[in-house]
Amino acid sequence: MSAKKRKYQDEYIKFGFVALQKGDAEVPQCVICYKTLSNDAMRPTRLERHLRTTHPELADKSQAFFVAKREALKRAKLDSSGTFRQQTSKIVEASYEIALLVAKNKKSHTIGETLIKPSLLRAAELILGKDSANKLSAISLSNDTIKGRIDEMSQDIKEQVTDQIRASPVFAIQCDETRDVAQCSQLLMYARFILGDSVKEEMLFCHPLETYTTAADVFEVVSKVLRRKSTFMGRVASKTLPAEMRDFLNLAIKVVNFIKGGALNSRLFKQLCKDLDCDHQALLFHTNERWLSKGNMLGRVYELREEVATFLDVQRKADLYKMFQSRECQLSLAYLIDIFEALNGINQKLQGKHINIITQYDAIRAFMAKLDLWKCRMEAGNIACFPNLDSAVPAGLLDSKLKNQIIDHLTELKAEFIRYFPDLDEKRKTWKFIRNPFQCDVADVSDKVQEEFLELKFNSSAEDDFEILDLETFWVKYLPVYPLISLQAVRILTMFGSTYLCEAAFSALVAVKTKYRSKLNVEGDLCCALSGTRPRIPDLIAKKQCQPSH
Repeated sequence: MSAKKRKYQDEYIKFGFVALQKGDAEVPQCVICYKTLSNDAMRPTRLERHLRTTHPELADKSQAFFVAKREALKRAKLDSSGTFRQQTSKIVEASYEIALLVAKNKKSHTIGETLIKPSLLRAAELILGKDSANKLSAISLSNDTIKGRIDEMSQDIKEQVTDQIRASPVFAIQCDETRDVAQCSQLLMYARFILGDSVKEEMLFCHPLETYTTAADVFEVVSKVLRRKSTFMGRVASKTLPAEMRDFLNLAIKVVNFIKGGALNSRLFKQLCKDLDCDHQALLFHTNERWLSKGNMLGRVYELREEVATFLDVQRKADLYKMFQSRECQLSLAYLIDIFEALNGINQKLQGKHINIITQYDAIRAFMAKLDLWKCRMEAGNIACFPNLDSAVPAGLLDSKLKNQIIDHLTELKAEFIRYFPDLDEKRKTWKFIRNPFQCDVADVSDKVQEEFLELKFNSSAEDDFEILDLETFWVKYLPVYPLISLQAVRILTMFGSTYLCEAAFSALVAVKTKYRSKLNVEGDLCCALSGTRPRIPDLIAKKQCQPSH
């Protein structure tokens, strides 16, 4: 005798269930997870239990909510099992997600077909069985597919960022240009703008400059999208050196080139350091483009100075050995290491993400004050501020010639800073209200914002917010309340003080465009790799007809 067939009642929709015909019986289907239950479960208690145990966050939803879900279900195509024909859309979504991971990790597009897909299929077959592996085999990860997905996602990211910039009351850009492995000039641009209650930094584009790289060419490219160059410390550090110190710097470079310039010398020096149980077994090269490496190079030479001298002696490089071992050279190198280390420190404070120009100016003013302090100490014979030099000079007795050279160098260094930043004091007064409007006088702001400034200054709630929020967040928050004075502040806080973001992106460019991928158009890959904005993958899927891999 066959079991009694239960019938669906319209009131069951309040539990989130509709009826689905399966053979000669109706079965309940959940409009949330699309799961089908048995005909015997077609009773209020069983349906309500499914809702409260599987979807507890929806248990108190009104009947209208589930009716809307039912209508959406009716518009979808169902197969005989009652599941959506969304298999292909999920497959395409997986293809997009994997393509995004390929771009984020700066890998070749062929890795999807040659490594990722075979790994997925093998793992699925071993763990889940052949049926699951067959489902995953439909994911398209060919070279052309990965490239196409990356380009589509990068275009979507660019559109999002462009819309955000247009909606921002103020924005700033930084541009820089470099040559890739194919000798193609690439112009990279970042933007800083207001999004929500904070200041956001995003890569905007990477565009090849086909012919010239003049300012006019750069402006033309930038203007098509949206209708200052890097820090200067490297040039300053070397430019202001006295002639004799510069000679000793060049000597150190010459020694490094001799030891590392040939494979045999490199191996012999490494073995020597290994036999002497040194912490390091190799010297470091430096490049003019990455001037910070010059300080690192000097530090390694000085650390291994005894091993370097021994190697030069063994190799019978009498001229280099004699100059390198001289007291003047050793003391000059000690000072150069100390001053380059100080310059490295100030440079690192000026670089990085989410650093505003006020913070950078404060760091520069502090360093210039240190230069004055070091000069005064040096004139008094106190060299404690230069630890390497201090440890190299016996009993604190510094040669007067070297002392005068150091004083001259510090004087020239300060002069160069003043030449590059002539308006430090003026900017400090102009930006005083931005740093702390509650410790600023009304005379410190322009006439047109003075009344608004007073309202802000005596707003106790704003003063409490200032104590807990960073500068950018504070001024962005009060932009709708005090638009005139806040706009002046955010215009300054959105400015870029260096091209650090572009320079960091150039390192990613080197990883993406190699000699094996020299013809690659890198904009899409760089955009996906470096952007913090997530592409709208569901929207991209909705725009196309899903076609699985064959």
